[in-house]
Amino acid sequence: MFKNKTLLITGGTGSFGNAVLDRFLDTDIKEIRIFSRDEKKQDDMRHRLNNPKVKFYIGDVRDKRSIDGAMIGVDLIFHAAALKQVPSCEFFPIQAVRTNVFGTENVLDSAIQHGVKNVVVLSTDKAAYPINAMGISKAMMEKVAIAKARSLGDHPTTTICCTRYGNVMASRGSVIPLWVDQIKAGKEITLTDANMTRFMMTLNDAVDLVLYAFQHGESGDLFVQKAPAATLSVLAEALKLIYKTDTPVRTIGTRHGEKLYETLVTREEMAKAKDAGNYFRVPADNRDLNYDKYFVEGKEEIAEFDDYHSHNTRRLDVEGMKELLLKLPLVQEDVISD
Repeated sequence: MFKNKTLLITGGTGSFGNAVLDRFLDTDIKEIRIFSRDEKKQDDMRHRLNNPKVKFYIGDVRDKRSIDGAMIGVDLIFHAAALKQVPSCEFFPIQAVRTNVFGTENVLDSAIQHGVKNVVVLSTDKAAYPINAMGISKAMMEKVAIAKARSLGDHPTTTICCTRYGNVMASRGSVIPLWVDQIKAGKEITLTDANMTRFMMTLNDAVDLVLYAFQHGESGDLFVQKAPAATLSVLAEALKLIYKTDTPVRTIGTRHGEKLYETLVTREEMAKAKDAGNYFRVPADNRDLNYDKYFVEGKEEIAEFDDYHSHNTRRLDVEGMKELLLKLPLVQEDVISD
């Protein structure tokens, strides 16, 4: 599928972009374009990779003209550019809207205009039943992508689908790097709620989902990877085992905008989801506004389903969590150097 193709990664200097880039470099793909607004990170990547397959484009998804310049000759897009930090989006919600919603519309419009074959849009579990500005903006981003896919009709030139992720372990801004730093510095581990659960998946798992979406996605599909979960207390204990420490854990309480557990697929989505083994595929509702279920009829079977969330998925114990943590380069480096 990727032979002699050109892939554009928006937000390509972030954790997801780097992981997708590293995986695709091993294929027979012709060219990978990194599109982002961070010239320092692009320069660091350029020196680290030193690979003629990788091209760099400075731009912002808010500026469609800069996207158009990078879009010529592109076959595939992985759209990862976003504002992702919950606190910053909470204080500056319109900035989240401009990047996550309008920025996505710009990318999709440009892709359609340039005849791109496949677009995979990155979303988050926070888009399911969102309670904070980041999640709300990502939920709207999904709606924009699915509506755009629906508007292209059957057998479109450009296939647009979404991938929704739970917690990606050790990604930028996540809790694992913070706790590792606290352990190394001899500080207390600051935990919000011992019973809080989060999905646990590695960046490699996340890239697998992107590849699956590129290969199997139909226009308007939403893909979710099934993943195990763990409580924060189990995660903390597993890290203490790996780093052979008895660092005390201090509970600081739930932060603003945090959930006790994360939902990856809502009850309404589960009612129409297709089980694809390691994944759930939620097809788009391609009916128009002129049908009774928007007005006078309901759907009784929805009541028979439950959400798919981190409280009811497979739960990891301390040993299982430790085994998963040892797959992370961040942890592996410390174990080897110990």
